[in-house]
Amino acid sequence: MIASLDLPSKVRLLTGATTFTTAADDTIGLGELRLSDGPTGVRGLDSSGVREVTLLPNATVLASSWDTRLLYDVGQLLAEEALAQRIHVVLGPTINLHRSPLGGRLFEAYSEDPLLTGLLATAYVRGLQDAGVGACLKHLVANESETERHTMNSVVDEATLRELYLTPFEIAVADADPWSIMDGYNNVNGVAATEHVHVNNEIVKGEWNYSGLLMSDWFATKTAAPAANGGLDLVMPGPGGPWGEALVAAVEAGEVPMSVIDDHVNRLLVLAARVGALGEHRQYPSDLPTPTSPERREQLTRLAAAGMTVLTNNEGTLPLRQDQSAVLIGRHALDTVCMGGGSAEVNPPHQVSIAEGIAALTGTPVTVVDGVAVRTRPGSIQRGVLLDPETREPGMHFVLRSVDGSVIEERRSASAVTTVGWDDDLDVDVAAVEFRAVTTLEGPIDVGAMGVGDWTLNAGDAGFEYTLGPPLADDAHAGRPGPSLDEILGGAMQKPPFRLDTVVVGSGTEISGAVRRPMTPGRFSVTVAPAQRSSADAIAEAVSAAAEADVAVVVVGTTEERETEAFDKSTLHLPGDQDALVSAVASAARKTVVVVNAATPVIMPWRDDVDAILWVGLPGQEAGHAVAATLYGTIEPSGRLVTTFPPEDGQSPAWSVTPVGGDLEYTEGTFIGYRGHHAGRAPEPSFWFGHGLGYSSWEYRDARLAGGSRVHVTVANVGGRSSREVVQLYFAPDERDQPVRLVGWQGVTVEAGSSADVEVSADPRALRRWDTSASRWTPLSGRGQFLLARGLGDVRARLEAVPAGS
Repeated sequence: MIASLDLPSKVRLLTGATTFTTAADDTIGLGELRLSDGPTGVRGLDSSGVREVTLLPNATVLASSWDTRLLYDVGQLLAEEALAQRIHVVLGPTINLHRSPLGGRLFEAYSEDPLLTGLLATAYVRGLQDAGVGACLKHLVANESETERHTMNSVVDEATLRELYLTPFEIAVADADPWSIMDGYNNVNGVAATEHVHVNNEIVKGEWNYSGLLMSDWFATKTAAPAANGGLDLVMPGPGGPWGEALVAAVEAGEVPMSVIDDHVNRLLVLAARVGALGEHRQYPSDLPTPTSPERREQLTRLAAAGMTVLTNNEGTLPLRQDQSAVLIGRHALDTVCMGGGSAEVNPPHQVSIAEGIAALTGTPVTVVDGVAVRTRPGSIQRGVLLDPETREPGMHFVLRSVDGSVIEERRSASAVTTVGWDDDLDVDVAAVEFRAVTTLEGPIDVGAMGVGDWTLNAGDAGFEYTLGPPLADDAHAGRPGPSLDEILGGAMQKPPFRLDTVVVGSGTEISGAVRRPMTPGRFSVTVAPAQRSSADAIAEAVSAAAEADVAVVVVGTTEERETEAFDKSTLHLPGDQDALVSAVASAARKTVVVVNAATPVIMPWRDDVDAILWVGLPGQEAGHAVAATLYGTIEPSGRLVTTFPPEDGQSPAWSVTPVGGDLEYTEGTFIGYRGHHAGRAPEPSFWFGHGLGYSSWEYRDARLAGGSRVHVTVANVGGRSSREVVQLYFAPDERDQPVRLVGWQGVTVEAGSSADVEVSADPRALRRWDTSASRWTPLSGRGQFLLARGLGDVRARLEAVPAGS
C-alpha cells in the first residue's frame, strides 16, 4: 500500500483532516480515523454541546478502587460509548503522575505511583482494545503540570525519568500494547516532546519495540523535519499544521529520509487496520446501552462507589442509618461537581446531586441547607433550571447566524454551554450566537455569562449590554480576530471571561440575548442559579439546622475552576468560607460527617473536630446515587487513596509547578508523594497514599516470605460486615538514595468473621534502579524490608528481605 502512494499522498495522511479526524485515501481502502477526547466520557467529534453522552467518574476515583478488573470494565464501557459514535480511538488514559498536588490536571491521571498507574492503565487499555477501539496513552512525558504548558521545559535526570515518569508507559506498552501514544506540549531537558529522539525513537520505538503510533497533542507540533525525524508519526489537528508542503520539501531536500516517512505511514495504516478503518471497514452494533439506560446508570453508580474512600470514621459513625434524622448542608450537596474542566468535559444527560441521591435512596425528602459560595465564576446549571422555550426540554436554545443574518445552525444544549468554531467544521464565519431559555427559578437569581464577545442579555425586565474580552472598534470586522494558540487552548476555551449579575425574576421568565462578534474558536455559556447569600447568613442557617438533627452531613469541595486542564492550583485550601462552615456545624451538631467532593488533595483544618470524612472525588453523572449508597452502606466505599494528602500548603516533597526562566526542575528526583514523606523530606501527611478504612476492621496474621519476593499473609475480617481489603506490599531498600516504593497489591473480599490467605508478589519492575553510568537497568541490592500495609500510615508487618544468592 505504501509503495503505491507518492510522497505528497503519504504526507497528507500524516496530518489530521479536521479537528478530530485523519485523512482517508480510497486508492488503498483507507477510511478516516475518528478520534475523541476522553477518558471520563467519549465526547465524539463535536464538542458544541449538542450530543449527550455518558459521564464517568474521574480517573482518581476509578484508580482509588485499586482494582484492575474494574478498570478493564471501564475500558469496555468506554468502547461501547465509542462504538455508538463510530469512534476509532479514545484519547486516554492519562498516565502522568501526581508529582505536585497543585497540578490542575491531576483529576485526569491515576496516581502518584508508577506501578499502580501502569497496571491500572494496562487493564483500561485491554478493556478498550479487546472491543476493537484504540487507546492512546498520554502525555509523553514528564507532563505533570499546566503552568506555561506550551513552552515549559521539564528538567529531569535520566534515572528519575526512567524510574518514575516513563515506567507507567513502559508497563502499559509491555503488558497491553496500546495502539497509540500522545506526545505532550512540554519540552523535556530542552527538547520538544514531539521532537524527542531519545524518548520517542531510542526508548519507545527502540528499547520497547513499540509497534503503535505516536501522535501529537493538539497544536503541540512546531516543526517539520525535527518532529518527523524525532519519532512523531501524526500531527493533530488539521487540516493545517507544520507538515504538509514543508515536510514534502524537507524530504526532497534530504533532511528527512523517505524511510522515516514510510515508517510513519506504516504505523498509521497498522492503527487503521486494528480499528477497522482499512480494507473491509468494521460494522457497528446498534443495540448498545444508552447514557440513560438502567444498565448504564447501575454501572456508573457501582464504579463511582468503588473508589470512594473513608478517611476517618470515629465510633462507627458511618454508615448512616435511615432512622437517623439528617440535615444535608453545603452548595456541593445541591450543585454536586461531577467532572473536571477542559478536554475531559462532556455533555451528560443528567448530573445527579447528592441531595437528589439521598432523597431517592431514603424515599423521603431530605432537609437541605445551601452553603457558602464555592465559585468565583458562574458554574454549570442544575438540570431543569433552564428549559428550551420551544421543546421545554432542559437546557438552552442557540442560533448561530452569519454576517448577513442568515441561520447557520440551531442547537439545544442541556448544559447551556456551546462551543463554536472548534470542531463543528462550519463553512461560514459566525457573526452572532443568539440564545433563549426560560427559567423555573423565582426570586433573586444570579445570571452569568461567559465567552469573548459583545453581549446583550435579558432576564425578564432586566437588560444588560457589555463586552467580555478585549473591545473592538465600531468598524471592526463582524467577527473578532482568531485567538492565539494560548487563547484557544487556555483562556478562550478553558477559562473564558465572565460577568455575573443578580436580578429578581418570576418562574417562567425568559432568559435571552446574543453574543455578537464572538471570538472563534470560543466557548459561550449562560448560567442561572439562586442568588448567593452572604457567608454569615449561610453559616447561621446551617448551624441552626445542624443543632436539630441527629447527624449533619456537610458537603464541601472544589470545582472545575481548580480541577481543570490549562491551569494549575495555587492552594489546596477549600475555596470560599467552606472551612468556617464545617467548623461551625461541627461545634453545633451531635454528629458531623463531611463529604469531600474533590478529585485531589485538600487541606482539612477541621479534621479532628468531625466524626467521619468520606472522600468521593468527581463521581460522574450518577454522583448522588453513588454517594448516597456509600453513606448509607448499601455499597461499601472500599477505596484507597492514590495521592498523599499533605497537612498544609507547601508541605509536599514536590510543590512548585511554576517554571523559572522556562524551566521546571524536578529536583526531588524519585522522592515524590509518599516516597518523600516516608524519607522525611516532607512532614507527616494528613492521609497517606493507600489509606482507606472501608466499613470493617482487619487483622493481619502469619505474615511471611513465601520465597523470593512473594509474601504470604492471612487477613481476618474482624468487623461486622463483609468488606474488601487491599493488601499493599511495599519495599524499603537499604540503599539510602532509593525511596520506599509500592511493589504489589492484592484485593480480597471477606465475609465478617472469616479470613482469607493472600499472596502478593512484587513486580520486578519495581525492584530495579537505573544505572546512569552504564545506561541500563540493574536490580536493587535486595537488602531492605518488605512492608505489608493498609497504606504507609498503617504498616501491619515488616519482613526482612533475603537478597538473591544469600
